[in-house]
Amino acid sequence: MPSFSRYIGIDYSGAETPGSSLKGLRVYEADRVHAPVEVLPPPGPRKYWTRRGIAEWLSGRLDEGVASLVGIDHGFSFPLRYFEVHHIEPDWDVFLKDFQEHWPTDGENTYVDFVRDGFRGNGAARSGKSRWRRIAEERAGAKSVFHFDVPGSVAKSTHAGLPWLLYLRNRFSRDRLHFWPFDGWRVSGEQSVLCEVYPSLWSKGFPREDRTGDQHDAYSVAAMLRQVDLDGSLPELFCPEMLPGQYHEAQLEGWILGVL
Repeated sequence: MPSFSRYIGIDYSGAETPGSSLKGLRVYEADRVHAPVEVLPPPGPRKYWTRRGIAEWLSGRLDEGVASLVGIDHGFSFPLRYFEVHHIEPDWDVFLKDFQEHWPTDGENTYVDFVRDGFRGNGAARSGKSRWRRIAEERAGAKSVFHFDVPGSVAKSTHAGLPWLLYLRNRFSRDRLHFWPFDGWRVSGEQSVLCEVYPSLWSKGFPREDRTGDQHDAYSVAAMLRQVDLDGSLPELFCPEMLPGQYHEAQLEGWILGVL
């Protein structure tokens, strides 16, 4: 029996500011009966979603109490080496707060590059190297969350998106919203679940039709989340195989759903 009633795929972007209307921000939603459809931003002057708008909309949807599985395509944490070099307690909640203090990319009119260049925050005190990669990135062949300014990079979207995970973390108790795998590898009950995804793992499995690349990525995430819940294979994805000693490290670094 499926565990969720709603499936949301979000294709993310770290461009411009939290209040910028970005063509690259796309949201698709499905349920057990219906295939994913695009969710457009509320009527107003902005044609496309903003990062702040998505966070507020998602907070509202999760507050409805419908068990939802949500996938967002940016990194949810950093490699273990980052914690070691910066002497950060190996605790994801501590990491989120520390990151936002140094990288306030949720601030009004703040570009990620403003922090990178030293005009906002204190990013220099919490930087990383592009050769540092998480276990999940190594296994998936994905780029490091610190690999900026290259095609296919998730570094900017990750640095832009992490403060909004803190925003959601502060609004929901753990029994209502499970951040996977930080709150545990196994998911139970009527919780909603928020997880990191990598659309390239799934996007080729669905016809693109007339969707743009960003639309298709968000569509594919929602479609695959729905598919694996309905066909019963989701529990396997929630418990990827790795060496016993790696589970603790990967729970701190985060994992990409679908990487086995």
